[in-house]
Amino acid sequence: MKKLLIISIVIFYVHFAQSQTTEAEATLKTQTADTTAGWNYGGTINTTLSQVSLTNWSAGGQNSISVNGLLSLFTRYKKGNMLWENYLDLAYGTVKQGNDKDSDWMKSDDKFDFTSKYGQKASKSWYYAGLVNLKTQMTAGYNYPNKENPISKFLAPGYLLGAIGMDYKPNDNFTAFLSPLTGKVTIVNDQTLADAGAFGVEPGEKIRSEFGGYARFFVKYEIMKNVSLQSKLDLFSNYLENPQNIDINWETLISLKVNKYISATIMTHLIYDDDIDIVVEEATETSPAKLGPRVQFKEVLGVGFSYKF
Repeated sequence: MKKLLIISIVIFYVHFAQSQTTEAEATLKTQTADTTAGWNYGGTINTTLSQVSLTNWSAGGQNSISVNGLLSLFTRYKKGNMLWENYLDLAYGTVKQGNDKDSDWMKSDDKFDFTSKYGQKASKSWYYAGLVNLKTQMTAGYNYPNKENPISKFLAPGYLLGAIGMDYKPNDNFTAFLSPLTGKVTIVNDQTLADAGAFGVEPGEKIRSEFGGYARFFVKYEIMKNVSLQSKLDLFSNYLENPQNIDINWETLISLKVNKYISATIMTHLIYDDDIDIVVEEATETSPAKLGPRVQFKEVLGVGFSYKF
């Protein structure tokens, strides 16, 4: 009986010790999970400056100075199975050419891109998700050297998109958002441009509505030490008109980090929109200008200050 009592006490203490260890581990896991939940935010600031100065240069050329800036911000809120992400990308660039002190600065880059995405976890890497995106520019654009008639303004054009679908997010370096139910609105908030039917709206109208399918892919990859690639691809098909003509918006940023504050960047931006007409042939005395959709491409190369937080 005495032996049985001793054995019972030993078993009780072993079980009690195991229970305490298990509870401690559970508390530690909960604390660890709590540190990855809640708000998370950060961003990147990048500025580049380039200058060309020529004096008695026999090969010819022009003095020039250019400044480009990029601000990229993000916030995330995670709680349980819910994930809410917000992204804001702002870019602006300007360039001045020639020896004339009174020569005008010309815009070389201008971007406003805001995205908000809300998701509820469906499985390990899949979320039921909804997304809102707004793309536009901040200042008027011109067909230089003509600065009398702007060819674009803030919200002229503006592209507002709302989508419901599934988001595949295995990690923070890759995401694929797929939506069969997407509404897209093209805004031309300038009567002169609207009367001309710019950016695909009917002449005189300021709004063009489309309904279709949408896909958005994002990837972030470290090519090698201190060299990273970030790419974002948006695809949209309008079910109601020419669904085979897919709108493409593809942005890529390659960064080479020299040290904590100095980096070299290559930014490319490719756009194809079947509703945007580009001048293919200029007008002549006998025939009007020929217009049609074309691939739009922009590339910006710079070395300058970069700060990540």
